[in-house]
Amino acid sequence: MSPSTSMLLILFFFITIITTTCSSLSAPVNTSLVHHRYLTVDYYAKTCPQLDQIVGFVTSQTFKYSPATAPATIRLFFHDCFVQGCDGSILISSKPGGKQLAEKESEDNKEIPTGAYDVIEKAKAMVERKCPGVVSCADILALAARDFIHLTGGPYYPVKKGRWDGKQTPMASLVYSNVPHANSTIDDLLKLFLSKGLTLNDLVVLSGAHSIGFAHCKHFVNRLYNFQGTNKPDPDMDPRHLKSLKMSCPRYGGNIGVVVPFDATTPFAFDNAYYQNLQGKLGLLATDKALFSDPRTKPLVQTLAKDKNKFFQDFSSAMERLGNVGVKRGKKHGEIRRVCNMHL
Repeated sequence: MSPSTSMLLILFFFITIITTTCSSLSAPVNTSLVHHRYLTVDYYAKTCPQLDQIVGFVTSQTFKYSPATAPATIRLFFHDCFVQGCDGSILISSKPGGKQLAEKESEDNKEIPTGAYDVIEKAKAMVERKCPGVVSCADILALAARDFIHLTGGPYYPVKKGRWDGKQTPMASLVYSNVPHANSTIDDLLKLFLSKGLTLNDLVVLSGAHSIGFAHCKHFVNRLYNFQGTNKPDPDMDPRHLKSLKMSCPRYGGNIGVVVPFDATTPFAFDNAYYQNLQGKLGLLATDKALFSDPRTKPLVQTLAKDKNKFFQDFSSAMERLGNVGVKRGKKHGEIRRVCNMHL
């Protein structure tokens, strides 16, 4: 090879590197995930090394006398992250006499049992006694959700920490358009998840949180009596399951406050039976049913129904991605609250 040829090859090599680098720098960045680089598992290793153990003590004690707090806290974490990011804003209470309702007062959050808020406040108080002014409520919520997933039989995964609590005013008006609904279509759900930097796979995998928890009758009663205005039940529902649901949820009156488990077969165990149930026409909400009827999501439902270990691995990864959404950092955007239900 001649010297001139060698020089041309070297020049081409450097041009290629520069071009590739510039292309990557100009590529669109998903802003909802920008802050994930700040989160680390050992974020409090020096400032509050016993954090995981403290939160774990509170969650395990709570679970012994109130197991229903588990799905409630998981839902609390989901709704916090979907509205203004994972910043503990859902924990803020409305100001007495204030004109704006806080997130927790919205219609979509009113059904979350108060025990979920209480367990975060208890854990925060215990953490404050050990490590005052150091740990955010947002991180405590992320840890508590993980603990409850594990306590119900699900995976125990490392939680990356370093979130700050949001300083912005939490508003109830922001909630409806930023959380899934029982009558959402797959298109609706996918658009919402993509707007948070989450994927189609994340949508299916995170829906597996319905392995535990309950839904009020009003969210699915139309499937029992008046599916899509037909004045008949949804034909795509197991007849025995339909009969059982009708006994719990009469068409008129008598069902206010009544709840039914999402998972008809193992309602108190975090496992992959939720996906198996979808294949057996045992899905509770219209959104559950849609996961198995839509060709984009059906293959993953089938895969997760067969493989519990894959579900646990995928769920752990999806929870990490969810925990990256809208992370706040620094005094300009965040704070470390001393109590979780009010700003500093």
